[in-house]
Amino acid sequence: MIVAEQKPLEEIKGLIADARKVLVVGCGTCVTVCFAGGEKEAGILAASLRMASRIDGTPVEVSHVTVQRQCEWEYIDPVGEQAHEADIVVSLGCGIGVQALAERFADVIVVPGLNTAFLGQPTEQGVWEERCAACGSCLLGLTGGICPIARCAKQLLNGPCGGSQNGECEIGHDTPCAWQLIYDRLAAQNRLHLLMEIQPPKDWTTSRDGGPRRITREDLRLAAEGSD
Repeated sequence: MIVAEQKPLEEIKGLIADARKVLVVGCGTCVTVCFAGGEKEAGILAASLRMASRIDGTPVEVSHVTVQRQCEWEYIDPVGEQAHEADIVVSLGCGIGVQALAERFADVIVVPGLNTAFLGQPTEQGVWEERCAACGSCLLGLTGGICPIARCAKQLLNGPCGGSQNGECEIGHDTPCAWQLIYDRLAAQNRLHLLMEIQPPKDWTTSRDGGPRRITREDLRLAAEGSD
């Protein structure tokens, strides 16, 4: 899931400083799970902005709505009328949601209410940890299902490094060494022989070095209008 956290209220107030009518749009998927931008958070933010504007002596009309997913047209189209009635829309979606709203309603000012952080999972109540760097060339089949790109501070393909001590990464005692985890997992699975295969330099062309990435499934695309 995409993990995000809400921007400070003062920062959001600055982004809507010139608006008299604001629409806060929440998202019902990833950011709801991490308690950053779901229906509850959208309502709280809208109320906070209303109260703050009254205290500042410049009351702002703030309403809120939550869609199932901000990243798909079919879910954001129904809020088009509300978006166009607002001076500014505050998106509580991830960066994809913000851009989707801005693209769909090109004449509407859309600003982010969240800081999108990473692809991760909740490891305990109230804690989310990064698990995937979306590098486009997955290594998990060789590393016991533990990602050295997202979880090793040095993104080593052949680890561990000299900074690993007692299973902990040198960056902090609360960060386990990813390669120690990989070793332990492969040992438990009797697959330590995989560590004897020296991995070559990673092909980063599938990652963020080649501009925006795209996946096209021709078998899922709709036939062009007028074709057989």
